[in-house]
Amino acid sequence: MKSPVSIKLNSPDETAKLAGSLSSRLGPGDVILLDGPIGSGKTHFARSVIQSAMTEPEDVPSPTFTLVQIYNGNASEIWHTDLYRLTSPDEIEELGLTDAFESEICLVEWPDRLGPLLPTSALLVRFQTVAANENARHLTLTWSDPKWAQKLENLA
Repeated sequence: MKSPVSIKLNSPDETAKLAGSLSSRLGPGDVILLDGPIGSGKTHFARSVIQSAMTEPEDVPSPTFTLVQIYNGNASEIWHTDLYRLTSPDEIEELGLTDAFESEICLVEWPDRLGPLLPTSALLVRFQTVAANENARHLTLTWSDPKWAQKLENLA
């Protein structure tokens, strides 16, 4: 499998199923950057990854106002961040996010806010809505770290 990979999902259920499948392949130090416009499915995807990795199901709210929500997953802690409201990469250091990139599973919405702190080993998932079907999404997965080719094999 080579980067980039395009996947068309026809419903929120298909998105959740893909996210759940990816969740079982994640481990400490895996960072997924979720990019796309408001309402494109980033939080739904992240919520599905997190809920699939939990031994005890719990509510997974959007971290828009808290900035970071931390969950206990099977493989490690899962950090779900929404950086939309941040204005400077300096604020990211204060959250402890760069340390989490090394040792936890991290799901980052609005990764453009990371600036120079963007981890080069991350998987970038771009979300686009499909005009003909409001529930469909087009995802483009891009990476440079070779570990993602193996993790994503037979995913879709």
